[in-house]
Amino acid sequence: MPSPGKLTLELVDVYGDRIGERVDIALFNQGLAERKVVRSVDAGRRITITNLQEGVHGLYRIEIDPPSYLPINRFVTIPSGRPGELSLACPVDPGKVVQVEFPAYRGLPETLQSLLTDSNQVQGFGGLAGAPLYGALDDLRKAGMLNIFAKSTRTRFPDGHAVTDYFQTLRELRQDRYFVSVSADLRSETKNSVANGLFRPVPDTLHSPPLGFVGAGSFKTDDRYGNLQLTFWQNGADMVADVDIDDAGGLEHVFQVVRNAVSGRPTHPYDIHEILLAYQEIDPGYRLLVREPKPKTATEAGGSA
Repeated sequence: MPSPGKLTLELVDVYGDRIGERVDIALFNQGLAERKVVRSVDAGRRITITNLQEGVHGLYRIEIDPPSYLPINRFVTIPSGRPGELSLACPVDPGKVVQVEFPAYRGLPETLQSLLTDSNQVQGFGGLAGAPLYGALDDLRKAGMLNIFAKSTRTRFPDGHAVTDYFQTLRELRQDRYFVSVSADLRSETKNSVANGLFRPVPDTLHSPPLGFVGAGSFKTDDRYGNLQLTFWQNGADMVADVDIDDAGGLEHVFQVVRNAVSGRPTHPYDIHEILLAYQEIDPGYRLLVREPKPKTATEAGGSA
């Protein structure tokens, strides 16, 4: 006789939209020797899984493996007499991204435009600044820069100033961090904010100083996942900050990504994008596409149909 338990499941991306592709789902009962597998089910709609145990025998570990997203798992209990309900956010698999929709230069925050305009000595970019510099960045550097700038803008000191208010000129851009000349006041404000819990001091052992600079302290925000780290380097009156965002196991904990899918691989800027949106509600301003966008109609593109 079939078991009466049911589960309704909705799989969404970090924006809350259904992921819209076929997925494999496995359920492992935690008290009985029961395993149920549903293959190639359409996640573009609400999914209903039937013939499950319920009540005291209704505890399952559910594992979901979408083609373009990282595999996730969760525990769910099927109650007696009504369906269990579960809505899960799926983080994009960086290796499955086919296109990134970045904002145009004029669509960037004015503070970031000003920073790029003032930065004509960025390592490896031959004196470019402003829009030409932005246009010359590869996708990973551009994504990393937008992640860090968005998080730094949201991170504000008690007087209302954002971390970005103290940025002067970019010196080097990497996909996971950037080096930026800063006002010495940023270090002072960061040290002072330790007392109210905004930042905490941490070792700088994993960071290397620019040539001629010495360490002046390293600090992290007290976020559980996706914390901003400022590592300061000083050469006389010149101050440089190495700015990065730490994953700190965010994919495994925020999304409950299956451990072997992420263990041993370096943090990717697209991972940080997903953590910022899902955990901190910070939008870095770009979108990751795992399928080619549909061509716009003439009306959508601003023409006549």
